[in-house]
Amino acid sequence: MNSSRNLLNFPLPYASRASVPEARVGMILQRGGEEFMLSKLDDRFTVAPKSNAPSSWTQQIRGQKQQFLGRTQIADFLVPSHRRDRIMAAARARDSVAFASHVYQIQDNLGTLVYLTDQIAIQFHQGTSDFTQKAIGDRFGLRQLKPVVSIPNTFVFQITYLAQENPVKIANRLMGLSQVMVAEPNVMIQTQKHYRPQDSLYHKQWYLHHTGGNQLTWGSHINVEKAWDITRGSRACTIAVVDDALDLNHPDFQGLGKIVAPRDFKEQDFLPQPSEIEDNHGTACAGICLAEENGNGIVGVAPGCALMPIRTTGFLDDESLEQLFDWAITKGASVISCSWGPAAVNFPLSLRQRAAIFRAATEGRKGKGCVVVFAAGNANRPVNGFVTERGWPGQVLEGYTKWLAGFPVHPDVIAVSACTSLNKKAVYSNWGKQISVCAPSNNAPPGIWLQETGFIETAPQINTYTPGLGVFSTDRTGAIGYSRNDFTGDFGGTSSACPVVAGVAALVLSVNPDLTAREVKRILEQTADKIEDPNPDPQLGFRNGTYDLRGHSEWFGHGKVNAFEAVKAAKQQLAVPLRVIRRVAGQNNERLAIPDYNQLGVTSEIYISDSGRLKDIQVRIDIQHDFLGDLEVSLVAPNGDLVLLQNRTMGRARKLQATYSLQNILAFRQLFNQSVYGVWKLLLVDHALGDTGWLNGWQLTLGV
Repeated sequence: MNSSRNLLNFPLPYASRASVPEARVGMILQRGGEEFMLSKLDDRFTVAPKSNAPSSWTQQIRGQKQQFLGRTQIADFLVPSHRRDRIMAAARARDSVAFASHVYQIQDNLGTLVYLTDQIAIQFHQGTSDFTQKAIGDRFGLRQLKPVVSIPNTFVFQITYLAQENPVKIANRLMGLSQVMVAEPNVMIQTQKHYRPQDSLYHKQWYLHHTGGNQLTWGSHINVEKAWDITRGSRACTIAVVDDALDLNHPDFQGLGKIVAPRDFKEQDFLPQPSEIEDNHGTACAGICLAEENGNGIVGVAPGCALMPIRTTGFLDDESLEQLFDWAITKGASVISCSWGPAAVNFPLSLRQRAAIFRAATEGRKGKGCVVVFAAGNANRPVNGFVTERGWPGQVLEGYTKWLAGFPVHPDVIAVSACTSLNKKAVYSNWGKQISVCAPSNNAPPGIWLQETGFIETAPQINTYTPGLGVFSTDRTGAIGYSRNDFTGDFGGTSSACPVVAGVAALVLSVNPDLTAREVKRILEQTADKIEDPNPDPQLGFRNGTYDLRGHSEWFGHGKVNAFEAVKAAKQQLAVPLRVIRRVAGQNNERLAIPDYNQLGVTSEIYISDSGRLKDIQVRIDIQHDFLGDLEVSLVAPNGDLVLLQNRTMGRARKLQATYSLQNILAFRQLFNQSVYGVWKLLLVDHALGDTGWLNGWQLTLGV
């Protein structure tokens, strides 16, 4: 008690472990055990009114009120930079004002505004008496408001008019006291709205993102909107969708550079269009994977990626399988999506088939390997294992039966099972030790793949309700297809789960093209969500919906794929930049009109005569346009690789003078190590009617 009384009469002791140098005491934000350097904005400040302030108090402040912060009465004011301090001093002098504070930015993230509130959380060391806590509060002009629930010895204090410093300074001084473990000011940072496409039917694509609803469990989507904040895919990353056929006339497959290297192995031509009434499957799979973001219809998991449509012969002989995988490899596929399997119960891969997949997974992408993704199948059987069968019509399967799906068992394949909109196992989904990850799809009785092939009419029936929403995707245009319009809401099976994962793999490679196929597989597995289903399977009675010590479930693999976590992990694994020896540069200052609403766009060229290998790149552009939100700007390398520099995100802005480098365009890495020699092109495409503009010039600087 004596030491507590001394606090009233003597300076409080500071502990060197947490003290901040006096010169920086107001510029360091301590939060979550880390320190962030702050810088003051010279044209903003905030004001909080006293509780008895009149409703018109903001009109007394000589500044332009921008907003109230959240649900508080703290107002944000914009002022001329040379008058900020004078206006702040005048505001503090008013009887209606409780405090006025600077607005800060985090030094390494200048887009983040930090607003101070009138609260500080303080965690005291165990044994600090109530009297001492109050004495500390009194010294700094703080009033205890309430305890922090579930954290011992921790309280929220409010800054009163007696306080002589702002919350950041007070918190840093508190951290120097031997009685204080943690002191954190309550700062406000505006929430960031994650990217959301404007495509008209996007709201039906629950598997990409949702906020709840009928038959929707929280978190049953793949968290793709946060991934799109980082990348929406790159045209340099191509997904080969190998299937029955693809309707390339569908509006959601249109776009500059969208379709590359189409191939039809059934008709032996280069137009893999549907020709038979049942050729609907591939169109739906491709839409899930990479439907273009164009303002209408749906949007794929990786809308910015390119599509390589490959039509199979419909048979799984060695020759045809080699041909389709060799085509994908030689034509530059990054990801190969295969939502099909053998019409057989026991299908071991042949030597040539195993070799074809191995070659794709190790020799594709110039030795980094194509990411090969296969659907697990829809019979509710192991991809490799035995089941005692009974109840099949005509006893076509009876007794102890070997099941082997072939492709999903290959060690270089990402085998995908299906979960539902309720985060449960899809009743039909195949399972087993070889499942890599799962992805959202519909729910239905087992045997779908058997019905599609005609191998067996139906699997043993189950007498239970199978809740869960269907998957919304593209359908063949016109009346032929799964529905009578251009979209279907009833797609499903592991057939729709597979392209979801293929799309996520493409986002991963778009942000980090240096990853090998095996590294992509590992990232998807390590970042997956560990969903669980403790219920028994309604057909077989198994309970395989939990995880073993390795973090693997026979139903869900390593978990449900999480697009954001996977892309974030891929970005964190970016290689160290190559050492630049010298720089070569070029520029084109010829003023060039940008044609209005022309999908071909216009190009401006820069010729580089050097023959070095690219190690770094910087592009500076100068554009004026009546509505920059119409424009898409890309760089085209001499070998034809295209990197999107500026998407249609500029809105009503009219002038764009910007520099693009590896710091803001990670896709530049796909160009590294290629020769810089040749013609580099800046491609500008105006996607909307009515506004026009000019390219004033551009500069290209290459590190070799």
